[in-house]
This record gives sequence, structure tokens and C-alpha cells, in this order.
Amino acid sequence: MDGGFYLLVVIGLVSLGAVNSVHGQGTRVGFYSSTCPRAESIVRSTVESHLNSDLTLAAGLLRMHFHDCFVQGCDGSVLVDGNNTEKSAVPNLALRGFEVIDDAKTQLEAACPNVVSCADILALAARDSVVLSGGVSWQVPTGRRDGVVSRNSDVNKLPGPTDSVDLQKQKFAALGLDTKDLVTLVGGHTIGTTSCGLLSIRLYNFTETNGPDPTIDPSFLPQLQALCPQNGGASKRVPLDNGSQTKFDTSYFNNVKKGRGILQSDQALWTDPSTKALVQRYSLGLTFNVDFGNSMVKMSNIGVKTGSEGEIRKKCSAFN
Repeated sequence: MDGGFYLLVVIGLVSLGAVNSVHGQGTRVGFYSSTCPRAESIVRSTVESHLNSDLTLAAGLLRMHFHDCFVQGCDGSVLVDGNNTEKSAVPNLALRGFEVIDDAKTQLEAACPNVVSCADILALAARDSVVLSGGVSWQVPTGRRDGVVSRNSDVNKLPGPTDSVDLQKQKFAALGLDTKDLVTLVGGHTIGTTSCGLLSIRLYNFTETNGPDPTIDPSFLPQLQALCPQNGGASKRVPLDNGSQTKFDTSYFNNVKKGRGILQSDQALWTDPSTKALVQRYSLGLTFNVDFGNSMVKMSNIGVKTGSEGEIRKKCSAFN
């Protein structure tokens, strides 16, 4: 991310947009200011400590928040252990960073017992992960309570790596998110990796060609095939943002423009007329940081439990 995007005015715009977009949602910025004043600082210091040891956890925490919100709403249901919970579903088996949330919860229970929800810890940790990876901050509205339902059968609501843009838009729209939110939030793929197993069809057996996906940059194809050989290596990892997998910046969009989007669903954002202009805009660095903060706030208010709904879990991995 260019240094110019760290201007205070940008941070201010992100914060303003975050505040304005949460009215009527039941959450608010500073929810714990009197009941647990150190809540946000405890979460941030915990995330920072873990990321200092392993920066790749940042992408895991961001993705975990996304996967949480898209299923039962942002209620921490993805954190619950069990054979038939969301965590056990195939799309969530590669999620990472649960130990960070558990660590933060332990510290918060010591400081403010039965006050801070696991759902809020996850929302704050996602924001802190972006900031600690070089992204711009935004204010996170808090006040979520933890859900009491977690079913692996509900995880089919998540967008998939081979989804068309139309299908992605349908899944986002079902949760109140528009096309701009879609492109913006998928920009979170600027950090993290995916498995070769999700990429192999594009490299060798694409439906339309019985060979490589023609939208892949021909000069990039040999590099991907070397990383993901045709026979074996399905569990090997590939950066979603080639050359910048641990830095939160706009290079992801430049890669998509060049035919270097890793997932089929990502590359489709450049070939579809309804999303191409936004990819172009963000590739130039224009407004992405402001838009990402605003879309994250919007997403983080999907299906929230507030007031007397749900519970405040004592342990994030188990219902009370």
C-alpha cells in the first residue's frame, strides 16, 4: 500500500463511514468503554503478539470473521468445537487463528468476566490483523452477543472458489451486501494463501478447454504449475496475491488485471462487466482503504445478536 494512503484524512473518512453505517444495528463504537475499557487494547496486544511470531495468522483471522458472518451472522458460531459445528465443515477446515481468539478471551475473562463476547473479539481481531499487515484502521462497532447454534450444514451459504460473479453477487445480496461490497471484501485476498487443490482444475482440466484456464496469464501459468504439479501436492499452499501475500495493499487487484488472480472466482471479477470497473479503480489505489473499512463494518453487522439475544460465552470454543 502506498504511503500516501496513511493520511489522517483517510483514517477519518473510514471512521466516519463506519459510524454512519451502523445506526439501527444494535452495535456501537465504544460499547465496552465503561464495562471493560481495555477490551480493544487487550485484543490488539494479543493479536500483535501472535502475529509477531507468525504474520500469516493475519489472513486466517480476517477470513475467519468473513466465514463467521456469512453463516449464522457475526455471532462467533464458527469458533465452536464439535463434530457437526461450522468449524467441522469442509470450507472451514483450513481456517487458522483460533488460538489467538482463545488467548484474547482468556485475558478478557480475567480482566472483565462475562462481559466481552467472542463475536466481538473476532471482529476486533480481524481489524487489527489488517492494520498490523499494513492496512488502514477503522472503528469497529461492538455489542454483539454470541450465538447458541453452530451447524456444519449451514456453511453452504459461503461463496465458493469456482462461483461465477452472478452467484457471488446473489450470495452477498442475500445478506444485504452489494456488488461494491463484494469486490471490496474479496480484496481481502491481498493477504493469505489457498491450497493447490482449489486451483488444479484451472491449471490442467478446465471445463471449457480440457487444459489450462485461458484467463490465466500465459507467462504466469508455468509458475503456478510448478507450485501445483498435476499429480500430487493438493495440500500445498499458493499466495492469493502473488509477490505480496503478507502485506495488505492493492497489488491483488493489479494481479487480477494481469490474469494472475489465483481463484477462478477472483479472476472472474476482471472479466465480468459489472465488477471490472471496480477492480480497475482499486488497482490504481483509489478509495480502496476507505471502502474496505466501510464494507467490513457493514459485513460485521450481518445478523448480529444484541441485547438479551444469545449469550456471552465463557470459552469461545463451547456454548455455556
